[in-house]
Amino acid sequence: MKAYDKLFINGDWVTSSGKGSIDVINSTTEEVMGRIPEGNAEDIDRAVHAAKTAFESWSQLAPAKRAEYLNKIAAGLTARGDELAKLVAEEVGMPLMLSKMIQAGLPTANFGLYAKLGAEYAYEEKIGHSLVVREPVGVVGCITPWNYPLHQIAAKVAPALAVGCTVVLKPSEVAPLNAFLLAEVAQEAGLPPGVLNIVTGFGPVVGEALASHPDVDMISLTGSTGAGRRVSELGAKTIKRVHLELGGKSAAIVLDDADFAKAVAAEVTNCYLNSGQTCSAHTRLLVPRAKKDEAIAVAKKTAESFTYGDPVNDKVRMGPLVSAVQRDRVRNYIKKGIEEGATLVTGGAEQPESTPKGFFVKPTVFADVTPAMTIAKEEIFGPVLSIIAYEDEADAIRIANDTVYGLAGAVWSGDPERAQRVARKLRTGQVDINGGGFNLMAPFGGYKQSGNGRELGKFGLDEFLEFKSLQLTQ
Repeated sequence: MKAYDKLFINGDWVTSSGKGSIDVINSTTEEVMGRIPEGNAEDIDRAVHAAKTAFESWSQLAPAKRAEYLNKIAAGLTARGDELAKLVAEEVGMPLMLSKMIQAGLPTANFGLYAKLGAEYAYEEKIGHSLVVREPVGVVGCITPWNYPLHQIAAKVAPALAVGCTVVLKPSEVAPLNAFLLAEVAQEAGLPPGVLNIVTGFGPVVGEALASHPDVDMISLTGSTGAGRRVSELGAKTIKRVHLELGGKSAAIVLDDADFAKAVAAEVTNCYLNSGQTCSAHTRLLVPRAKKDEAIAVAKKTAESFTYGDPVNDKVRMGPLVSAVQRDRVRNYIKKGIEEGATLVTGGAEQPESTPKGFFVKPTVFADVTPAMTIAKEEIFGPVLSIIAYEDEADAIRIANDTVYGLAGAVWSGDPERAQRVARKLRTGQVDINGGGFNLMAPFGGYKQSGNGRELGKFGLDEFLEFKSLQLTQ
């Protein structure tokens, strides 16, 4: 068991002002796998003070020198990659092979990428008689989720540090152990004191203290839309910048000229990535009414091909959900779908017989789903796919856009130009065309209640910078 009894503040491990601790539960065994401090507002205040003090020197350091530290962190994460992948597999439930690529590989890559991007960034531009300068926003509070824990940390911390900001990080208390590993790596890399601080605890205490702190210049949150709404309210009191990456209810449109077997199978796999615990998952599958039965057959076969169990087993394609709370939430949605008249094609709310222990939910497919049903409107965050039939292309676009969210989506067509034309009509931040893959250099973020601002690539750097105009004499 990994037990941490101290927080990482000002480059050192310090005792929390809080007296409690939080158990971290292995999502497969349901046993305690770690323990962390339950921080409080006083800990946040100490961390913010350390970050504010460090900002003066860190922000003035040459970008190339800051890049050296980020490269050292990337190297440290690489060296501990297998340990990190196993740790997150146990915390979150993602199968180990995927965890190596995604939960360990992506954050490591991000630190390396931002070392390069931050060093090469054009911080100054001459426009007429003005010198336009881009400067770090200041002290950044980062609040991150449990589903891709270190990836979401890296997507905020790496660009913030690269451009000269200092950070106070509040990781999810559900999957926090990877953040402590990052702190160890940062300390070994010689990162100056106060540049990165980590305080663990519960959102209503630690998260709210961070979001409302007057010396925090910016909050970057990835989480639920409800959490984003609350952070926005708190941040507004001091007019701080607020960047939000929130929920999604993304639609995949399979047009009538698409390769149906390929498209439907790919979208089932997309929906079930990380046991469905992905904000950008395509959880609504929109198919032509005339081809509904074909889509159902392919979806059923694909869903039932998923093996599930202990994620450290190489033969497993789907692990458990992260917690009992999340498992019960998803099961209630499945029950709601049945109550509202959707057809259960496969899966269901019962505990799988093959996994009597662990927070498992069967890979589930619903058919005959209407846009008004709860399972078609609300973010479930589990392995639940809703198949919705449409009449024509215009109807498909209307259904896809009929949501308060706008994070991701997909379009499949035998004609790539047609697919792009439809994709341009979707009110969403990212659209996969015929299975186009994830790109770390492309902007990631949403429309509407999926948030504001963008992460990843050069666009992620922009979030943490302010404009200053120096009006020069001619």
